[in-house]
Amino acid sequence: MKLKNHIKIGLFLFTSICAFSQNDMQKRADNLFNNFAFVQASNAYHKLLNEGYNTDYATRQLADSYAYMRNPDSAVVYYEKAVKQINVPKEYYYNYSQALRGIKNYEASRTWMKQFKDAGGSIKEQNYLNDSDFLNSIFNAKKQYFLKNIKFNSKFSDFGAYEHNGNIYFTSSREKGDLKKHINGWDEEPFLNIYAIEKNANDSIVDGKSKLKGKVNSVYHDGPLTITKDGKTMYFSRTDFIKNVLGRNGEGISNIKIYKASLIDGKWKNIEELPFNSNHFSNAHPALNEDESKLYFASDRSGGKGGSDIYYVDINNGSYGKPKNIGSVVNTNKNEKFPFINNEGVLFFSSDGHPGLGLLDVFGTVSNESETIVSVINLGTPVNSSKDDFSFFMNDDGLSGYFASNRKGGVGSDDIYAYDRILQLYIKGTIYDGINNTTISGATVTLLDESNNEIASLKTNENGHYSINIDRDTDYLVKANKEGFVDYENTLTSKHIDRNLKTIENDFLMQPKAIVEETKEISEIIVLSPIYYSYNSSKIRNEDIQELDKMVDIMLNIYPYMIIKIESYSDSRGSANYNYKLSQERANATYQYLVNKGVSPARILDYKGYGEEKLTNGCDSSSKCTEAQHQSNRRTNFIIVKQK
Repeated sequence: MKLKNHIKIGLFLFTSICAFSQNDMQKRADNLFNNFAFVQASNAYHKLLNEGYNTDYATRQLADSYAYMRNPDSAVVYYEKAVKQINVPKEYYYNYSQALRGIKNYEASRTWMKQFKDAGGSIKEQNYLNDSDFLNSIFNAKKQYFLKNIKFNSKFSDFGAYEHNGNIYFTSSREKGDLKKHINGWDEEPFLNIYAIEKNANDSIVDGKSKLKGKVNSVYHDGPLTITKDGKTMYFSRTDFIKNVLGRNGEGISNIKIYKASLIDGKWKNIEELPFNSNHFSNAHPALNEDESKLYFASDRSGGKGGSDIYYVDINNGSYGKPKNIGSVVNTNKNEKFPFINNEGVLFFSSDGHPGLGLLDVFGTVSNESETIVSVINLGTPVNSSKDDFSFFMNDDGLSGYFASNRKGGVGSDDIYAYDRILQLYIKGTIYDGINNTTISGATVTLLDESNNEIASLKTNENGHYSINIDRDTDYLVKANKEGFVDYENTLTSKHIDRNLKTIENDFLMQPKAIVEETKEISEIIVLSPIYYSYNSSKIRNEDIQELDKMVDIMLNIYPYMIIKIESYSDSRGSANYNYKLSQERANATYQYLVNKGVSPARILDYKGYGEEKLTNGCDSSSKCTEAQHQSNRRTNFIIVKQK
């Protein structure tokens, strides 16, 4: 009996000791989690699961830990278990849905997003109802961005690449240092520092020697940054640390603040904290607009839309206005971060609140004529992936830049990717009345491909203007029609044009039907022969002067009221841009010859070069043609517009 009692007491004491031990372990795990030491916290929650202690709670915390470490592959495993729990908080349906997007399981993600909404979660219904259409549009869209390798990525986190005056500045955790305190608990990587290297340097190894000179880098997180055009002032993010004092809020947490530094004798000094910082929330990721009148940044301050939002402050003679939330078109109830403004005033940012491919995606904004942001656009692949894509930067050329991602296939946790961009190309123009040169509104302009398939159709506005976006390296057919006018038809090509070109101008005339018969009659009587040019020349050839003098005689003596157009062309050799220019020079030379001989300028309705359009014999850049065949394309045609 006594023996049994001793056994019972022993078992009770052992169980109590284990319970106290497991309870202490959970407290330690929670303390690590609340202090953002997610690597250690996840290890502790794993131990609790292995020992079978409070497993539902440990499972949820473990899933969240992996989510904070931006590891959706592991997060999915534990969120899947969490959502099967009885009375699980509905937020876990949303978290599971987001983690599923991180592993490209979009169909299951939509299912759990609907579960979240049905459970009372706040989300725009269209975000999941139209998700399939959104993904199809993203994956089927023509690519504008093409990635290039970066040699200086490390096995640690690298991001925030920023070009200025021939240097690339970036943020990295690559240098561990000698002290344990140089490791941050979130992901157990070293703290971030700012580095600077020459853009054209070919070094694949960038170490501590490339750390920014001066007082910017501290023993805690530093970066990313932005620099004024004169190169004298830098704004940068940093853990709340200045004058060797680490700031903390009431819960002992150190937030992120924005500081500025001045370049003095080649070193960054005079570190100052900006006045709109606070110990109670974070400000981070500074970015200047083009004229440096506004500083944009991300903040989780109270009063926002949720998570972190994009804000800006006005800068006036070194003073800073009150932070203003950029609004609900950009900001959601989730996280918007890493703002960047290009030299055309377009805001780019990263978000996990707008429809995307996974975790953080990069978005651009669209503004109206009053510069108010009216919509956001997902940049699509390959900039965005199922993982985190962020810290987007674009050079002033609009064609190159950088972003960062933790996608698979990189060197480290976050890697910097360089991109080349192909600009969106437009055909733009104005349609004119061929008689009085007034603009024609309400004309239908139709764009067709080489196979005669309709691509776009629209009407000219009140000013006779039209604009259609087109692909590069493609041939098109442009048609126009309006009641009372003869239908217009012409070919157009976007092949071999300069990569910086954004617009192909294509103005043209439409002839009123009332004068067509009259024009036909005179055209049957008069044969207006073309003139030709030597290769790469706009000079009138001696053998064509007689033909031009014949044109002068017709216009001055035979049909003194006749009105014509001059259309000049080139062969297909040379770039499209150069050929347009050369053909216009030929049109100018012909026009000037006629006017110098006494023809009134008012009787030459238009003189225009069309480059290598309307080749007479198919001798394009892919064909092998004789010089005589190319010669037939180097011409000026005379078109009779009207004969009174």
